[in-house]
Amino acid sequence: MGFGQGVSGLNAAASNLDVIGNNIANANTVGFKQSTAQFADVYAGSKIGLGTRVNAVVQSFNNGNIAASGRNLDVAISNGNGFFRLTNTDGSVFYSRNGQMQRLDDGRLVNATGLQVTGYPAGTTAGGVQPQPITISNAQMPPKATTTITAQFQLDSRSTVPTTAFASAPGALPTSNMFNYSTAMNVYDSLGNKQQVTAYFAKSAAAPTVAGGTDWNMYVTDSAGNVLAGMPVRLAFDNNGVMQSTAPAAPVVTLPAANGAAVLNMNLNLAGTTQFGSDNDPKSIVQNGYPSGALLGFSVQEDGTILGSYSNEQTLALGQIAMAAFGNVEGLKPEGDNVWSSTGASGQELLGVAGGSMGTLKSNAVEESNVDLSGQLVNLIVAQRNYQANAQTIKAQDTVLQTLVNI
Repeated sequence: MGFGQGVSGLNAAASNLDVIGNNIANANTVGFKQSTAQFADVYAGSKIGLGTRVNAVVQSFNNGNIAASGRNLDVAISNGNGFFRLTNTDGSVFYSRNGQMQRLDDGRLVNATGLQVTGYPAGTTAGGVQPQPITISNAQMPPKATTTITAQFQLDSRSTVPTTAFASAPGALPTSNMFNYSTAMNVYDSLGNKQQVTAYFAKSAAAPTVAGGTDWNMYVTDSAGNVLAGMPVRLAFDNNGVMQSTAPAAPVVTLPAANGAAVLNMNLNLAGTTQFGSDNDPKSIVQNGYPSGALLGFSVQEDGTILGSYSNEQTLALGQIAMAAFGNVEGLKPEGDNVWSSTGASGQELLGVAGGSMGTLKSNAVEESNVDLSGQLVNLIVAQRNYQANAQTIKAQDTVLQTLVNI
């Protein structure tokens, strides 16, 4: 026995204590992955070993527990091997499991140390473009002009035919003897201005389109009372009160250009309208336009899509967080600050988005450290005993050497 074995054992045990101590110190670090020291014996052409050495320090990339944080910019990777992809100002790329993000005043999404979260701009897909720093813009959401009105009405079959033909113009609005029922509908022009139009229904005295049935005429006027182009629309009901057709078959309501807004051509879908012996009633009126809106907030969806919520009660995809995976995650190089960088051993990054093997994203949550604190405390005791035992081998060698000196 020589001093060398004991010294190597002390060094190895000290390194093991360092690894365990680092694990314990980071038990509460979000996204941290615990490490294990691996040892190898040392021989130099002899049958008696020369001690031990630390062969490698390997990190375990098992998933940590998901904990609720109550913060919408905290995002956890659940049940997957993916990493958030981050870049710094010089273009260097880093990877992290820590999803504690911040939004800067210019809209950029960064981590706590200022690394920029990368992803795909709205309207693009993974594979179509390279990931780039995500910016959540405060820009006003543009309006959408109404292009479709889908409406269902119940018309009272007990109604009688109006005594006067329908007519409407500014200053001479329809009177009650010209129609049986009316209702207002809101639509939006190309500038996002709300425009109110009014639908009038008048039972027809003409021969019915469907034998034994009843026809109704629908007129639509603008807010001033002008009858819009494409009117009237004839609704044909059978004797069961079910609408069988309209004429024209695909009616279009046209609102003229005004106040800088473009002409508004709106397809009118009246499927499901009925004529039963009950009161007139609008069952459903849905149009697909909306005004402009200001950004109120945003949230991250399971696939990494950042969904903005606007004051016009609409939502809009603002981008999608990019994810990266590696053929050998143990080959990643720890860089501190909860990030890793790729190496030749890890292989090149495999880009994608959340889902599948890369895991899904959970908003308002973080991935806790995967350190098993109780297990680490047990390992600490074992490492300490190992250190003491190696110290005893040095003490024993010193006793032997002292005996030889005293001969």
